[in-house]
Amino acid sequence: MTASTNLRLAIDIGGTFTDTVLVEGHDNIIASTKTLTTHQNPADGAMEGAGRVMAQTGRRLDQVTGFIHGTTLATNALIEKRGATVATVTTEGFRDILEIAYERRYLQYDINLEKPDYLVPRERCLTIRERMSAEGNVLIEMTDEAIDTLIAQIDETGVSAVAICLLHSYVNAAHEHRLREILAEQRPDLIVSISSEVSPEAREFDRLCTTVANAYIQPLMESYLSRFRARFADEGVSCPILMMTAGGGMCTIETAARFPIRLVESGPAGGAILAARIAARAGIDEVVSFDVGGTTAKLCLIDNARPQTSRQFEIARAARFVKGSGMPARIPVIEMIEIGAGGGSIAGIDRLGRLTVGPKSAGSEPGPVAFMRGGEDPTVTDSDIALGYIVPETFAEGHIPLDTEASAEALKRVIGTKLDLDAVGSADGVSRIVDESMASAGRMHAVESGKDLSQRVMIAFGGNGPLHASRVARSAGVQTIVIPPNPGVGSAVGFLFAPVSFEIVRSRYTLLGEMDVANINDLFDGMINEASDVVRQGAGSAETETERTAFMRYNGQGHEIEITLSDRALTADDVAPLTAAFEEEYGKQFSRPVPGMKIEILNWAVRVATKEGDVPDMPPAPARNTISAQETRSITCDVDGALKQAGFVARGDLQPGDHIRGPALITEPQTTTLVSADFSAHVDAIGNLVLVKDQKGAAQ
Repeated sequence: MTASTNLRLAIDIGGTFTDTVLVEGHDNIIASTKTLTTHQNPADGAMEGAGRVMAQTGRRLDQVTGFIHGTTLATNALIEKRGATVATVTTEGFRDILEIAYERRYLQYDINLEKPDYLVPRERCLTIRERMSAEGNVLIEMTDEAIDTLIAQIDETGVSAVAICLLHSYVNAAHEHRLREILAEQRPDLIVSISSEVSPEAREFDRLCTTVANAYIQPLMESYLSRFRARFADEGVSCPILMMTAGGGMCTIETAARFPIRLVESGPAGGAILAARIAARAGIDEVVSFDVGGTTAKLCLIDNARPQTSRQFEIARAARFVKGSGMPARIPVIEMIEIGAGGGSIAGIDRLGRLTVGPKSAGSEPGPVAFMRGGEDPTVTDSDIALGYIVPETFAEGHIPLDTEASAEALKRVIGTKLDLDAVGSADGVSRIVDESMASAGRMHAVESGKDLSQRVMIAFGGNGPLHASRVARSAGVQTIVIPPNPGVGSAVGFLFAPVSFEIVRSRYTLLGEMDVANINDLFDGMINEASDVVRQGAGSAETETERTAFMRYNGQGHEIEITLSDRALTADDVAPLTAAFEEEYGKQFSRPVPGMKIEILNWAVRVATKEGDVPDMPPAPARNTISAQETRSITCDVDGALKQAGFVARGDLQPGDHIRGPALITEPQTTTLVSADFSAHVDAIGNLVLVKDQKGAAQ
């Protein structure tokens, strides 16, 4: 098979829908589809989607030369507590790391505060006599007798997985490696995760939590990935299946099975990559990506075509929107704000008589009331149907029939009867609340990052993103929206542009002015070799590039700032430019640097990735051609609440330069774009739909 006929398949399994995309060559999307996620066996929905795109194009699975997969299974297993029974092993005297946590309450004055669930009760928190110093020197040897005693205790707990996190193992992992080797020999059925591989960084609580989460989902993910690969192999797929990671890269199934924690939030990462690529091609410096699916809405800030990244996120928060109420995980992630506001988010009236939306979702089973799959509570999708924004005959390629009367009845029964509203009034209330929730979450996320959301261009995708984009943009003060081609499966499309990559972070404390350059260079060499080995497993001999990072802070501070380093060995002459770079970045985040303070470095990071292809130049803008829709549909206007006739246009019929004024509904196989009455839309040179807030939205 020649390069010109290369076929690549991307499958993103979400909480409600499974998105499938088939690409020929580099970026020619020849088929895409959405299927309902099959939670009992996610591979069923994935296979259904793969079968559809193959049937649409007349291709076969044995012709596929590249396969990228992202899944919410790891995330859902942690949230729904469907993992293994885990025991922890820590250094003697540190049994209560999980109990002590951060030594603070995430809501100081909440007398009914619910503590985060760290998955391991105290009776399964075990210790072993051994000790390393902060410099990595052995202070107390780990004896055979101590190991035998520990194994007996593990047997008594009856666990199927063990998370090992010994003191200062990020500097010297010898004891963790020895303990794992002995457990593998004497208890071969036991799953063992060690912190020096999963998260080799200082801060014992975060490191232990990450290792626990990895061990907790490792048996489930190993089994799932093995079955997924076998299922597609039976259907003829012979190419390697690469997994999308939370950091925006890809890795092999083998690496994913060892470090399944890196698969958490992998789907949304694909959407951020897509938005970054669109921004790069269009020359947009400041972007907010807006990804709304059936269960959640995700927003990510993107500057200079690079998504904002982080080293930490929280899993399964006890108080969904309160920082500190979840289980921390320290892995490379694309940083985004995620709220429980999607098409399946359930609306209702709380005990104070207030209209609420989410975070609970109807998902795909039973789904919105209109899906006729047993759902009884109205959702955001039911509201969009009642308002006229979703047209039944074009919804989900016609694969999911809709009962519009059932949506209206549910809205009236659950909301209208309690607030003295009809179905449309109830739907309008649901719509306004969910849109403001998404806008306020985006504004808060931007402010916390020292940025202004209103100055950014919104790139919207996901099954519900284009439908809500103009409403959320108005509330957030955003003036311009870009809807890419195939937005309904945007995250899966993003998978196809992700590099094969692997990132490693290691702690090695030093004051900047006293840095042992040779020691740090040796550390970098080891990390680069380790990361390169992982990347070669998935990319073969493909050309790679390396990024180096230092995590720096003023002496005595508790958290660090990321400073990018040149990809070369450090020298003594780098102290001055590193000082300047840190103070410049510190000034951006905190207004001004602190003169006279010593600077220290806690962590060092390396990311090895395959080189990204060149982004094609943007063609010249086409001449505008204002068109009038030949068809209309009645909608309830989101600007003034009046009933209006909206233009009804198939996106496939639009050509570059075509321009249409709102209100309008622009439909395509997997989603619909609502052009609000105060917006107009045009098609740019590469097929993006660009919405601009340039009208008053007065009654028409």
